Amino acid sequence: MRLVTLTAEQDDLAVKLIKGMAMDGPLKANSGHQGTAMALAGLGHVLFSRVMKRNPADHAWPDRDRFILSNGHASILQYALLFLNGDGLELDDLKNFRQWESLTPGHPEAGHTAGVEVTTGPLGQGLGNSVGMALAERNLRARFGADAMDHHTFVIFGDGCAMEGISHEAASLAGHQRLDRLIAIYDDNHVTIDGHTDLAYSDNVPERFRAYGWDVVEIGEAEDDLDSMEAALNAAKDQTERPSLIVLRSHIGSPSPDWTDSPKAHGNPFKADDVAQTKAVMGIPDEPFWAPDDLVAACRAHAAERGAAAQAAWENGSEAVRSSPEWIAAWGATGLDGWDADLPVVAKGESQATRVAIKTALNATFDRIPGLMSGSADLTGSNGTAIDNTTNQSADDPAGRYMHYGIREHGMSAAMVGMARHGGILPVGGTFFTFYDYARPTIRLASMSKAKVVFVYTHDSVGVGEDGPTHQPIEQLAALRAIPDLHVVRPADANETIHAWADAVRHDGPTVLVLSRQGIPVTTDGSAIERGAGIVTEHGEPPQLVIVGTGAEVGVAVEAAERLATDGISARVVSLPSWDRFAAQDEAYHRELFPPGVPVLSIEAAATFGWDRYADDSIGIDRFGASAPGALVLDKLGINANHVIERARALIN
Repeated sequence: MRLVTLTAEQDDLAVKLIKGMAMDGPLKANSGHQGTAMALAGLGHVLFSRVMKRNPADHAWPDRDRFILSNGHASILQYALLFLNGDGLELDDLKNFRQWESLTPGHPEAGHTAGVEVTTGPLGQGLGNSVGMALAERNLRARFGADAMDHHTFVIFGDGCAMEGISHEAASLAGHQRLDRLIAIYDDNHVTIDGHTDLAYSDNVPERFRAYGWDVVEIGEAEDDLDSMEAALNAAKDQTERPSLIVLRSHIGSPSPDWTDSPKAHGNPFKADDVAQTKAVMGIPDEPFWAPDDLVAACRAHAAERGAAAQAAWENGSEAVRSSPEWIAAWGATGLDGWDADLPVVAKGESQATRVAIKTALNATFDRIPGLMSGSADLTGSNGTAIDNTTNQSADDPAGRYMHYGIREHGMSAAMVGMARHGGILPVGGTFFTFYDYARPTIRLASMSKAKVVFVYTHDSVGVGEDGPTHQPIEQLAALRAIPDLHVVRPADANETIHAWADAVRHDGPTVLVLSRQGIPVTTDGSAIERGAGIVTEHGEPPQLVIVGTGAEVGVAVEAAERLATDGISARVVSLPSWDRFAAQDEAYHRELFPPGVPVLSIEAAATFGWDRYADDSIGIDRFGASAPGALVLDKLGINANHVIERARALIN
């Protein structure tokens, strides 16, 4: 609904202002990427001022349209739009483009700059996020009604995004799911940093997306035709049954007299003379960060009036739904009151794979966590993420809460981050641990943006067995632990797994659960999860030795400690399922578990890298595995009680 409109002259000047900012920010920062932002200035203005449902006064309004700039190197475009529309950025912020602690970093960062939905930069990630946002909107609309949830997701992506493999996974999944509220605009500018795209790229992108099942509209060289772009975008909003792709043939650096369509307009900043000449072509003053007060005021008033009216209409129509406990819990990414009051408990002495325990935990809490949507990149029967009392998410059953992602680990992960950043959904997704390698770029971005996602990785060691070293993770655990702000948990048994799931629901950010294929004896009560580490068994006080482990190896440590005790050696066993959580505890707790002067031996069926921070000696696997039955591979590589006892005696002596 357009309550007021900007005049044609104001529209023209607004686009020129955006183009000017796109040059001035990089020039002042001596850092490039002005060209794409210049070419897309008209498109951005149309989206923000005519098409999208958004309120600059409330960036957390649940039913706003979502905007994602997948080609995040053009971030100055988004910042100029946020400035012009009154979202909180001011001229000083644009002048501090790409500077220390500014609100305008080199690529958009969610949670850092108001109005930025997801953190983009690595090309193609934003396209993957957009699929998750569209899935979240559809599921919530089906479950809570169109009065509460009824919006679109818009994503801009370029040639670089289209070349990255994740674009295939994301677009294929969106087409299969028939996400008709997803509208992508392909910035077809034929340019990369190395040169024109014909150096390495000749894909027919429109035909490729048609093959995925998208509705594709090619609007040609319309970057300066605001009305044509508006018409195409509104037509896409009316599309049903398929996601929409609008192909815009843009000209990078336009209207620079020297650098339009040049790769030099991409990564390299214009010089002052280039900026002056381009502003002369546009007919605006050659002054840095030109922003007439009356124009800015008009654009902001226009955006504020449109946004306030749209949000007010939503609030009036959705009041009953928004006050329901289910809605409140979903948007809090948590459970209903008492959701964790009756967590399952597995008796000590039983043997259960932790991948089985996660299924128990998910199903026990599913009905009390309204936002929970589980899923898997294939392997549903293997990784424990299946939900018994729901249906599969699909266009025919949009209220379903189990998602089959297919063999798309990277696309699944990016979609999950999109769901979490959208809000209302707590996404869980599983695959084998070694396939984490496919998804690492997304996990890193999840940590940067504090996206509340639960990544479930099973088959966590050489215990995978016959599939051999290609499927046996060794270095993955150390790599995950190195990612800042990522909560990584490798539970010792079924009870720790159940507690780890509850901990993930409570945690404000991404969690990785690393789970076993093989059965593990239950040796703990799960309490180590809360503080990241805890004592499992004691054989005398003070201990002569501490044996610390994670995952299935805690059971090996318990067996070794019992046998050492029969020989008069008192060993304490510590489970350390989460290094990051334990690191956050005070020094007193560290000393309580690891008394000064007492030698520490670690055991973990993974690379020993990093264990020197806790242990004086480490049993691990600093080589690739082998193809054989899992128990045999573990034994041959020294993950057994005999080896622990041998190394323990040597360490004590």
